[in-house]
Amino acid sequence: MKNGDIESMRWYPSPNPNVRLREVTYWSEGLRIKGLLAQPKKDDAGSGILYLRGGIQSIGMVRPARIAQFAGMGFTVFAPYYRGNRGGEGKDEFAGEDRYDAVNAVEVLKKFSAGPVHLLAFSRGGIMALWTAVLRSDICSVVTWAGVTDTVLTYKERLDMRRMMKRLYGGTPNTALPAFEERNPLMRIGESDASYLIIHGLKDDNVSPQQAFLLEESLQLNHQPCETWYFPEYTHFFPPTANRKTAKALTIWMKEQEKRKEDSTEAVRNNAEA
Repeated sequence: MKNGDIESMRWYPSPNPNVRLREVTYWSEGLRIKGLLAQPKKDDAGSGILYLRGGIQSIGMVRPARIAQFAGMGFTVFAPYYRGNRGGEGKDEFAGEDRYDAVNAVEVLKKFSAGPVHLLAFSRGGIMALWTAVLRSDICSVVTWAGVTDTVLTYKERLDMRRMMKRLYGGTPNTALPAFEERNPLMRIGESDASYLIIHGLKDDNVSPQQAFLLEESLQLNHQPCETWYFPEYTHFFPPTANRKTAKALTIWMKEQEKRKEDSTEAVRNNAEA
């Protein structure tokens, strides 16, 4: 089986009567991985969002209501669980080989979505999104919301995660630095041609704003399109009203990036024909 091939699907209860949910089992680097697919009932072939969850294992697991929220806005949404989760094969490696579960999930999404592909990442999903944008050339935009961007910084910030990271990475940044650097996408971010939107609460104690600043600086150094929405009053989790407002606004931003890409492609075509 090829990467992104679907082995099976089953219907999943949907919290939104206008959205269909199915759990998908797909292939990634020889492993069966699971994820949740959300499609609007009226229009299931528009633009696609690959939703990249935060956390690890059961912490931060994909929430049906969250992806149904974006499907309700007219997008087809696919959210991989990553390997080793919910019956998927392999082991979650926190941005190790499991990054390819996100990369290959784009192929699943494109089977159900005819439009451009956007990445929407939260927390740990940020680093998965950055790698996906680096390793693929068909990503229109990346939205990283409270996203992890640097593994060494995460190790320094999160005392509660150090034991897990030492186990997965084979040591600390002092004793196993290559394993941390190999997972760091910022060194290769210049290979991505997507547009970026960085969303971060400046009171975030789970993923510090410094991680957002590092990504912003890296994108600016590479002259890549980047917009930032920093919220001085919010933590890692936005209040419900602000969350809904921001979610709606970022989908509008995604559509604007589609138009920007179309205009750029048209300009290149016109120049070639002139």
